[in-house]
Amino acid sequence: MNRPFRYATLAAFALALAATPALAKKEKKDEDAIAVVNGKPVPAMRANAILAAQVAQGQPDSPQLRNAVREELVRREVLAQEAQKKGFDKKADVQAQIDLARQGVLIGAYLNDYVRSHPVGDEAIKKEYETIRATMGDKEYKARHILVDNEADAQSIIDKLKKGEKFEDLAKQSKDPGSKDRGGDLGWATPNSYVKPFSNALVKLEKGKFTETPVKSDFGYHVIMFDDTRELKAPAFEEVKGQIAQRLQQKLVEQHIAELRSKAKVD
Repeated sequence: MNRPFRYATLAAFALALAATPALAKKEKKDEDAIAVVNGKPVPAMRANAILAAQVAQGQPDSPQLRNAVREELVRREVLAQEAQKKGFDKKADVQAQIDLARQGVLIGAYLNDYVRSHPVGDEAIKKEYETIRATMGDKEYKARHILVDNEADAQSIIDKLKKGEKFEDLAKQSKDPGSKDRGGDLGWATPNSYVKPFSNALVKLEKGKFTETPVKSDFGYHVIMFDDTRELKAPAFEEVKGQIAQRLQQKLVEQHIAELRSKAKVD
């Protein structure tokens, strides 16, 4: 859920406002309203919703925060009343946006409840961790490549390399903007970080050698050089446990949405 407002931007308002007796009087007068703006009560539930969101994101519940929330809600009510006076609430496009916002809140509430009632267990997280480790393998490779559009250009580059031209110089004609200015350097990565044709060719190379035939992928044609390899040090389970849990939870939510969609009758 997006933050209803940024507390930092309201710090000046919060510090300027004391924990006023006026607020306490209004709460005694109408327990369901945090303020009354031009005769219209501002429901306390709105303040509660914003406070809950702020506290959940690490803001301490304090008189300053409560005052800032109250001031924000008062300003919103003032602006909303002005918008209604001009009839914006009757405009079709505004109504559509209001409907979408309402729908978004409902969806968020439903999915949050689904996540709470379908937690990902430690056993599943550990299993996923082991699967990722196995997929990554035990080595990292430092490679370079030159990417071109057609096989003939790739073969021409290979021929020049065989004649002694430098890989770094030829890499300037690569269409990969992320590596062409670094001599084609792709840095350290596991083979499974690359598309299959690329990784298959890379692991077959000897250190310091380049592919003697162009390697075709969905991106074009590659000339690959294998610079070095080293042992892969995977992060400890506890370091990535939270990320894996979030990934599995997202996957679970997506599966649930797909299931609901498949059961829906859509004419």
